[in-house]
Amino acid sequence: MTGTSKWTFATKGEHRFTATHLHGALPVSEAMPDPFDGFLSSPAISDGAVYFGSSDGNVYALDAATGALRWKFQTGDVVHASPTVADGRVFVGSWDGNCYALDAATGALAWKLEAGRDAQIHNQQGFQASALVTGGRVLVGCRDSIFYALDAKTGAKLWTMSNHGSWVVGSATARGEVIYFATSDSGKLYGVDAKTGAKRLELDFHTWPMFSSPAIAGSMLYIGSNRGTLDAIDLDAKRVAWSFVTDGAKLNAKAFTKPDGSPNYDAAFAGSFYDELVAGVAKLAALGQIQSSPAIGDRVIYVGSTDGNVYAID
Repeated sequence: MTGTSKWTFATKGEHRFTATHLHGALPVSEAMPDPFDGFLSSPAISDGAVYFGSSDGNVYALDAATGALRWKFQTGDVVHASPTVADGRVFVGSWDGNCYALDAATGALAWKLEAGRDAQIHNQQGFQASALVTGGRVLVGCRDSIFYALDAKTGAKLWTMSNHGSWVVGSATARGEVIYFATSDSGKLYGVDAKTGAKRLELDFHTWPMFSSPAIAGSMLYIGSNRGTLDAIDLDAKRVAWSFVTDGAKLNAKAFTKPDGSPNYDAAFAGSFYDELVAGVAKLAALGQIQSSPAIGDRVIYVGSTDGNVYAID
């Protein structure tokens, strides 16, 4: 490996999801980039192909050796979820509110699920989360606040779980027959039965949103939080074993936290105009939020933070 570029491929460009009626921001009729659309699609590699989504609305399949286009599939809006490749299909969601199953070789549509949409409040639609495919099921959360379990072959709904208005933007992970995922505004970590959706675990993080996807090693689950912590969950004991606090949170958590431990959004958001919303999101980044997903190797946890640091945690 030398760092020399082998090939490049250009899409039509990247941008955030844009719509009117976002987060109650004023003016309501103006189309605005969503400041909470903070992720871009990561590539998935399988059988000599590279699969990824783009803000131009396409899902792409490229030859891994040459970068040549094998196929592209047009969705109705930006694609920032990362594709999952399993059993000859590519599973990926779009901000058009659909989750797609595509033939990995040709890009032909096998099925799609139309998730909930809100014509008046456009922040309650679209897939940021990437799908988990296991046991013949596609498990994925949506900004419509629903977590879906779908039949991988047909797309039929097996079960759903409502999160009562709270997005599911992080991807799920599994340990045995239990599926783990986190919510945003309600700040919950759930473990649910893969077959039925029955709740097996519920932990409350005082309404601190979690955009991070959980990672599991042995009996421990690790997940980042917008309060600037990496939390280690003992899945057998069903409790938080320890929390790592970022440098940004050590410096700034007090200013953005209420006495009961919940977020003090009044300290970040000065009003309801869009510019104030964008400024508030930037202020909260000073907490050293962990929105990235932890990676685990050789008994070390690696994770990035909005305070500009990458941490290696024993």
